[in-house]
Amino acid sequence: MGNNSADDFFPKAARSHVHSSSESRRRPARARMPSSAGYLLGAFVAAIGLFFALWWMLVSGGDEAPWIPAGLAASVVLLVALSAREVVMRRAWTRYLLDQGGESSARTSGEHHRPSGKSNSSSLLSAAWRTIQKQSEEADSAASPESHFEVFHLCQDYLSTTDEALRSNSLAAEKRIAIRAGQERVRALQKHHLLTWARDSSRSLTYEAQQRARTSDKIESANRALHCLESALKFYPGEVELNESSAAIRDFIASVKVAHWVELAERSAFKGHYRRAIERYKDALFYLSRETVKDEVRIPGAERIGREIELLQSRLQARKNGKTETTKDEGKD
Repeated sequence: MGNNSADDFFPKAARSHVHSSSESRRRPARARMPSSAGYLLGAFVAAIGLFFALWWMLVSGGDEAPWIPAGLAASVVLLVALSAREVVMRRAWTRYLLDQGGESSARTSGEHHRPSGKSNSSSLLSAAWRTIQKQSEEADSAASPESHFEVFHLCQDYLSTTDEALRSNSLAAEKRIAIRAGQERVRALQKHHLLTWARDSSRSLTYEAQQRARTSDKIESANRALHCLESALKFYPGEVELNESSAAIRDFIASVKVAHWVELAERSAFKGHYRRAIERYKDALFYLSRETVKDEVRIPGAERIGREIELLQSRLQARKNGKTETTKDEGKD
């Protein structure tokens, strides 16, 4: 195993290794742990700074509405930062993991004059596993779903790195067994944290949707919750809890749409606009039959809407007949 180097596990970390104990002591302080909240705070501060800078420039130039272009520019910066957050944080976590492995390897090289590739690779994997364990414990004790999502990505990076190592032909049988055992532990944590993120995020967004006043806001928040669950289902499609939660949110979205059109139909009927009310009741029936609504909800709802339509049609017909009789009486006079 003398020819097995740390490059098999963390290629980028090999370039940061030191070759003597004196160089090891000159290494910079331990890298700070990436933070999604810190990234968002930095993006927000940058957007605010850009807004005030542009606003001041436009005010100095005599612009009558300087806050409009300044606000648009700051919004664009903030949207770009939010859309790139996942990619940036994943790269930051990868660099942090590699730095952790490099520090562990440097300490090992300070204790041994000629360390073998096997000891380096073992220390790198041990450092990576310790980092995942630490982040996992912090995520379980924290109340933020994002912390679970970060651990999930950390596990993904670990698994992809070890998969590359297993594809090499320079590993001994016992080393392969140890790596596969580590992968099983990481896969278990990966599943736990992804499911926890999906569950907590979807619950929070569903509660937010229920508190919204506007129908469009309710549907938007519910769709975001559904997106979280569908993202987890791509990895674990057989999870019963995820499928049940997805079905419940779809029912909620359908009920919101149907309730919206029923409310509009009731308003129109109250004002005497029977034709408009009938059309809106038909829109409610459309969404009730189109969405994946349970039969015990869809059938009674469709029957109730059907009765309302029949009642409105009879009222509309009675109105027509009344107008016709009034016209005939006027003609006789």
